[in-house]
Amino acid sequence: MQRLYVIDGTFELFRSFYSKLPRHSAPDGREVGAVRGMARSLLRLLAQDDVVFVGAAFDRRIESFRNDLFDGYKTGAGIDPDLFGQFPLAEQMSRSLGIATWPMVYFEADDALATAAVRFADEVDQVIICSPDKDLAQCVRGTDIVMFDRIRKKTLDEDGVRAKFGVDPASIPDWLALVGDAADGIPGIERWGAKSSATVLSHYGHISDIPVDPSTWGVKVRGAATLSTNLEAQRGQAELYRVLATLRLDVPIEEDLEALRWQGADRERMEELCRLLDDPGLKDRVHRWR
Repeated sequence: MQRLYVIDGTFELFRSFYSKLPRHSAPDGREVGAVRGMARSLLRLLAQDDVVFVGAAFDRRIESFRNDLFDGYKTGAGIDPDLFGQFPLAEQMSRSLGIATWPMVYFEADDALATAAVRFADEVDQVIICSPDKDLAQCVRGTDIVMFDRIRKKTLDEDGVRAKFGVDPASIPDWLALVGDAADGIPGIERWGAKSSATVLSHYGHISDIPVDPSTWGVKVRGAATLSTNLEAQRGQAELYRVLATLRLDVPIEEDLEALRWQGADRERMEELCRLLDDPGLKDRVHRWR
């Protein structure tokens, strides 16, 4: 089976940094422990027989075009400097492993993953989005595009999205707009919880299609009058939140599918990376070289 794995590199770096892996200072004084751990994790993934094509997206900064749309959207404020300082090294590590690497500045890493998933879905048997980030659930399509949580070893296909969120993948941006997403700074609409949002959106699909008069709603939901009042008071904001939660599919990814074929790590780049990370044993874990 021809599979394309697209990896949320920023998430992988955060996961490694906040894990129980030991920290490590490189010869130049930089903290590099998270990149060392991330490299080992990605090498385990690349060792799988079904990894034929692979790409990884990284945020070069936390801010994106969405910050121009909404002042409350997430920023890089408060990020540990030891973590932020490893962003460039993580990107370098990905390239050293021979992974097609997409650094994001205007867009976010999730936008690149969404673009790649939709663009290449018809050219492979399956696209596997390696991330547990719920906004990526909007990209899931049958069993052709799925999400894979590498921590919990759990795959989420379209039926899995419905079971978990109570809505179709296409309604995920609307669901996030109503419920909110604290990680992204989306506040949501007051009193709209996960259950009530799923109940209404499972019938109407999108916020724009929810009738103003709750007495005409085609589903029964507790506190419908209050929910409707709150939505009507902030319908403009709700639509903005939906835009913020909608992943872009127009990220300029230059590679064609063949350029994503994983052919092994780059020996020269890996040797340089090992010196930077003060980790000479890392290259011994590489099972295939270009």
